[in-house]
Order: sequence, then structure tokens, then C-alpha cells
Amino acid sequence: MKAASKKGVTVFNAPYSNTRSVVELAIAEIILLLRNLPDKFRKMHEGHWDKSSKNSFELRGKNLGIIGYGNIGSQLSVLAENMGMKVFYYDLEERLALGNATKCKSLQELLNLADAISLHVDGRESNSYLIGKNEIDEMKDGSVLVNLSRGHIVDLEALKEAIQSGKVGGCAIDVFPDEPHSSQDTFESELRGLPNTLLSPHIGGSTLEAQENIANYVPTRIMDYINTGSTSGSVNFPSLTLPILKNAHRLIHIHDNVPGILAKINNILADHEINIVGQYLKTTEDIGYVITDIDKEYEKDVINELRAIEHTIKFRVLY
Repeated sequence: MKAASKKGVTVFNAPYSNTRSVVELAIAEIILLLRNLPDKFRKMHEGHWDKSSKNSFELRGKNLGIIGYGNIGSQLSVLAENMGMKVFYYDLEERLALGNATKCKSLQELLNLADAISLHVDGRESNSYLIGKNEIDEMKDGSVLVNLSRGHIVDLEALKEAIQSGKVGGCAIDVFPDEPHSSQDTFESELRGLPNTLLSPHIGGSTLEAQENIANYVPTRIMDYINTGSTSGSVNFPSLTLPILKNAHRLIHIHDNVPGILAKINNILADHEINIVGQYLKTTEDIGYVITDIDKEYEKDVINELRAIEHTIKFRVLY
């Protein structure tokens, strides 16, 4: 994304398109882990008939701890509560609780309360080993852990030791610090072969419905950017939602975020006696994004001068 920004390339993703798919997998895996079904499945394939109810629990009445209460975490909260779970969540940002969910003041508080923990945080570097040995020690004995977020969030070696000791009752891991590059490569992990452990190949959002949603959402954002200059939903550009322009011309100027660029743009337009009918400016730490609507015909000299402004990354005339 940094390279794309430096080249003036707008990047879009589809943050809501696979939300439901991830949430449904999280619910399914929590049920499987609480019922100790991974071990039951394995034993059946080995020819063992184990009808014991030991370490097998209902979902209803259990405490679900959600770490990260964004798009996915909040929807998981709603579905889990509808299934009878008591929901607790922890997020660094202020998030409105949905339903009867309870916000925890600290990560430790959530870890102490939860029978099942589901991770839904982003991949920022500061989240590395968010769940390590110290955090696992704070978890309730026998609680289960689900990670459908990012591979570097959990210390897998510490998790392995906790499962082997019985401190953690089971886990479902869909993302890993090092993942195979293709289906032909061997998957290696310290979690292979552990009891009551579900391992999946980064498929939290891999459903046909999610792929269709992505295929609809992203091209729409790209077309909006091409046709109006709107960057709503971009992950690397300042977010601007712009109206469709009529009876005017729209100029798009992308530049390094340094002082004085807007003044230089306006001075060039003023020198050519071009009136501005609308102007929008937003910046990120690295780039500035200026949309200028003008109400009269312009000459090529104006375009050349705007392109020649120092620190310009990209300039284009929309219409």
C-alpha cells in the first residue's frame, strides 16, 4: 500500500463482504470446541466409539469474549447472544455495545471472564503476540480460543504448551505467521496433532457468497473513483465522497503531503482567471488529495503548470 500511495494508485478492499462468512465459521468452531468434537471425530475415524459427555458443554449460558469489536466482532456478538451466550468485548477504540454485550475495561478482565475467546483485531505490528503466555495464564482453565484474524496475533508455542497442559481446552486457528504459498507446499505448524484443535487454511472468508459480494463491491468503488474522484472505502487514500459534477470540469491533484501545495494550485488557477466552484482537500500522513471543480474552459498551459508543481505524484482531468 505504501508503494501504491507513492505512485498515486488508490487501493480498495471490501471490509464488509466476507463478514458473515467469518462470523459463521467462528460460531461453528466455538460449538465444536466446547463439545470437544474434534477429538470425537478423530476417534471415530480410528474406530473408537466414545459416547462420553466429559468436557462437552452447551453454548447457551457460556461467556464469549470478543477481542476486537469492529465489523466482524460486533456481528459475532449479535449472533452469539441470539444463541444464548453472554457476550463481553474489549477494543482499544470506543465502540457502541450491540444488544446486551458488555464492554470490558481491560484485556485481562475479558480473559478472566470468557469461556470462549474469539480474536478479531487488525494486523498492525503492535498487535503481535497480543495473546502470549501471560495472557493465556489469565484465561479461565479449560477455555477455548478462536483466531480468524491475523497469524502473528497469537504466540503459537505458548498456545501449544497451554493445550498440552490442559490450561486451554482447545483452539481453532485459521491464520498463521508463516503460511504456504500454494496448495502444493507442505503446511507446518507446532499445533498439528494437538487434542481438540481445529486448523484451517485461511478460509474464514472463503465462501461463494463472500466472493460474489467482493466482486460486486470493489468494482463499484473503482468506478466511483474513475467517474467522480470519490475515494470512499480506500485503504490508502484520504476518504472523500464527491457529488457527480454537472456543467463544470473536475481536476484531481495527488501530491506528497507537504505545506503549500493547495496555495500553488489556487495561484495557478487565479493567474489564468479560472474561477473555482468547488474544492475538496484531504490528507493522510503521506499524501494529499485535492479535488478542484472549475466553471470555465481551461487551456493546456494550465494543465501543464499544475502537473509541474513540485511534489506532484499524479494529476488528471476527470471531465
